[in-house]
Formats: sequence, C-alpha cells, structure tokens
Amino acid sequence: MTLITNHMPTAELQALDAAHHMHPFTHGHDLERKGARVITRASGVTLTDSEGNEILDAMAGLWCVNIGYGRHELAEAAARQMRELPYYNTFFQTTHVPAIALADKLAELTPYDLNHVFYAGSGSEANDTNIRLVRTYWEQKGKPSKKVIISRKNAYHGSSVGSASLGGMSAMHAQGGLPIPDVHHINQPHWYAEGGDMTPEEFGLARARELEEAIHQIGEDRVAAFIGEPVQGAGGVIVPPSTYWPEIQRICDKYEILLIADEVICGFGRTGQWFASESYGIRPHIMTIAKGLSSGYAPIGGSLVCDEVAEVMNECDFAHGYTYSGHPVSCAVALENLRILQEEGIVERAGRETAPYLKEKWETLADHPLVGEAKIAGLMGSIALTPHKASRAKFAAEAGTAGFICREECFANNLVMRHVGDRMVISPPLIISKPEIDTLIERAGIALDNAYKRIKDEGLLVAAS
Repeated sequence: MTLITNHMPTAELQALDAAHHMHPFTHGHDLERKGARVITRASGVTLTDSEGNEILDAMAGLWCVNIGYGRHELAEAAARQMRELPYYNTFFQTTHVPAIALADKLAELTPYDLNHVFYAGSGSEANDTNIRLVRTYWEQKGKPSKKVIISRKNAYHGSSVGSASLGGMSAMHAQGGLPIPDVHHINQPHWYAEGGDMTPEEFGLARARELEEAIHQIGEDRVAAFIGEPVQGAGGVIVPPSTYWPEIQRICDKYEILLIADEVICGFGRTGQWFASESYGIRPHIMTIAKGLSSGYAPIGGSLVCDEVAEVMNECDFAHGYTYSGHPVSCAVALENLRILQEEGIVERAGRETAPYLKEKWETLADHPLVGEAKIAGLMGSIALTPHKASRAKFAAEAGTAGFICREECFANNLVMRHVGDRMVISPPLIISKPEIDTLIERAGIALDNAYKRIKDEGLLVAAS
C-alpha cells in the first residue's frame, strides 16, 4: 500500500512542489523563491505544518470545512462506499443509492420548493450548469432570445470559463478571453468602498435598481437570469445593505427573471442559518451549492432547482452532465456530513451562540487605527484596512499592498486570515469554540499591530488623493 507521508525535510518538499506542482491563483516563481507552507495534518480548527507549527485556520480551508477537521465518521463513510460501489455514473437512465439519498436529504433541508438537484463536482461546474440550464429553460418556454445573465462586478462564481464569466473579477477576465458573450455585469452593493455620502439603505436601493436599468437597456425579452451571492465571499465578505435583496427580489419577480442564489460559500450554516437565502429573504429559482455540502472532505457541488423550472427541464433531453455528477463516494460523504451538522445541531448552535459571540469580538477590531470597518454575517467576517478611518480612504499604494502585509503577519502569528485587496476576511469552521474565537481575535490584533508598524515604517500609511 502506498502511503503519502511527510517523509522529507520541509525544504525538500518545497523543492519538489516548486518543480512539479502548479498552484491556483499563484505567481509560480514568487512561490518557488519563498517556498510553500506544507500542511501535514489537521484537527478541529487547527492545522499543523511540516515544521510542527499549529495554526488556527480562520478560513475553514477555502470557506468549506464547516464541520471542522478530523471527523473520522466521514472517512469511514467514504471507505464503506468505496468497498460497496466506488463509482458509477448517472447517465443512461441509471442511478445509485447515495445520489438518491442525498437528493432526498437536500430537498428536505433546502427552503421553498428547491426539490431537485443536478449534481456537479464543484461550484464552478454547478454555475456552468446554471448557464446552460437557464438558457435551455427559456428555449423550452418558447423564448430562445432570453440568453443574457446579469451578474455583478467583484462577484465570484468559479474559475472555469463559464463560471468565471459569470463572476465579475477584472483580473480573471483579463486572462483567457473572458467573459463569454451574453453575460452582463452591474455594480456591487459595497457601501463602505462605493457608497459615498449615501446612507447604506439608500445605497442598497440604488445598487439593486441597477438591475432594473440593465433589464431595460438589454431588453426584457433577452434577459434570462440574475445571479448573486447573498454575501460576496471571495470579493471581500461584502455584506449588502438591508434594502438590497428585497429590491432585487421585487425586480426579478416583476420582470419574470430567474433568480440564482450562489450559496457555494454561504450555504450549510455559514450565515447562522442553513442557507443565506433564508437569512436575507431570497426566494431563488436555482441555488448553487458546493463547499459546505461535504465540508470539503470530498469534491461535490450541484444546482438546486425549483419545481417549476425542473418540470420544464424534464420535458426535454438536457444534453449536459459530468463524469462525476453524483459520484457515490462524494454523495456518501456529503450525507454523513449533513447528518452530523443536523443531529449535533451545529448550524443552530453557530447561529444562536457562536456567531453572536464572534460578532461581538470581531467588531472590537474596528477600534484599531488601521481598521475602517469590521463587518460580519454569521461566521464570515471582514475588516477594511485604511490609512484614514473618517474618510474611508484607500491607500495610495497599489491595492492589496497593505492587505498582503497584514496577511503575512497573520501567518507569522499562526493564524490563517486571507486578504482580498486591502480587506482581511475570515470564515472559520462552524465548530469553533468561544475560547478559540478569543485566540483568533488575539492573534488578529497582534497581526494588525505588527502590520500597522510595518506599513508606517515603509511609508505606506498614505491615503490616495
């Protein structure tokens, strides 16, 4: 049996990694010079690297390890399924028990009439599915011109060609000829950075009404759907003003536009409820899921589809699918993950106890001289770094310079906290305890202190003109 263990010194592992492993969203030569951090094991909310450092993972991997690391039940579920049926596809009028059971459980857990699932291997794949699904839906309805999907700038919906086109990140669109045709982007509901003198409530309405303006500009007969994350995750944990989603919902209802809620990050407890659509009163026709569905223990994603859309789609032969749609091992792992989340009351406890405690502690970071805002929604939060709190000013230096310094100070202090430009973001496992939250806040405070000193010493504490 081949065992993959940390059998080499860190420097040798780093050299092998640099020689053969191409990392996502990474400048390869920069990483080669620095050397990748090698993670060897994990338990609860704690990672251990090849040097024996114990690191508090305030990002739950990549927004996904909701249940925490080291739950042997999920490994056992995978092993049982591998012995019984390691793989079979769901093409050619065939199914299997794990796919059936997980679909039934998802229909039970999800709000409204989202009673159908089209499986994928990731959120990116699921959003690619959504592009073809909504366009095929309108073709079936006798409206083939309805192809345009409206999204938002600074949104993240995946990194495949289709899903990255839905996303609104300019750096991604600059590579590979994106976006694809018939995807339109409106402005994001980011009051702190873009709200000017408006109140958050005024700003939320104004940004939502850009959807209506876009529908008029493009033509109602051409617009198929609107897609949005309830809270923008990879964009910097942008929590929308309270007025935003009710107005988006009104506009989608008025113009008969399909509403897609991308809950890849927000779903399965992240906002303190099972789904953020419940938190924000969104009634989606389609919901994108992944990440927390299996807590990252196995790759799986999907599109949850409402009864009306599913009924129309079932009238045609939808020429779409993936080799690993409804992979039996991934479905078995996801089922066990959902069982634990449900039976142990992890989501409810996070919403009732942990999230309010984290909010109380997180918001104290707004008192730091480097922090202009501390926002939080359930167990996902962000802080905006600024050289001038009162004016919400940006740094004169290139965007992300201060954020990168702060991220480095977090890592040096055994804390994984990500930077998105000059915003610092967290998304810890839902099972994080109050003492572990105290540790998170303490380490974040030290990192901010050290980053503030470095930024000052390097002459970067200067506001953009």
